[in-house]
Amino acid sequence: MNEATLQQATQGGGGDSIGLLMMGKTAVSLLVVVAIILACAWLLKRLGPNRRAGTQHLRVVASTPVGQRERVVIVAVADRWLVLGVGGGQVTRLDTLEPPTTPDVEPPGSAPGGSFASRFAQALKQNARGAVRGRQNGRDGS
Repeated sequence: MNEATLQQATQGGGGDSIGLLMMGKTAVSLLVVVAIILACAWLLKRLGPNRRAGTQHLRVVASTPVGQRERVVIVAVADRWLVLGVGGGQVTRLDTLEPPTTPDVEPPGSAPGGSFASRFAQALKQNARGAVRGRQNGRDGS
């Protein structure tokens, strides 16, 4: 009797393991399909045809939050900077500025050459110049 029950348990267990194996393969296949769909959506978003159309004439220079849902944004349009208040589903022009003529720092895309030590020394000098300017501006205002 023990051999008969052992044979039935083995046969029944084999059917369950095949069902679990098929379910596992199906789940993995479904995850692969979902991952492919997400990857295609990401690529379309990054490399889509309209990606560069809006950035040719309009560029966000700076943005800072002033409330939970409100921001002040500086946008460069042609040769003008617009200071915009953004929040509550609306955009309001606060001011118009002239862009600075000479930038104090290098553009983010250009990396200074040389070793790490020379780049670090250059960064320290720029920070020191900024601190000295800040102190001078503070004295002039008082």
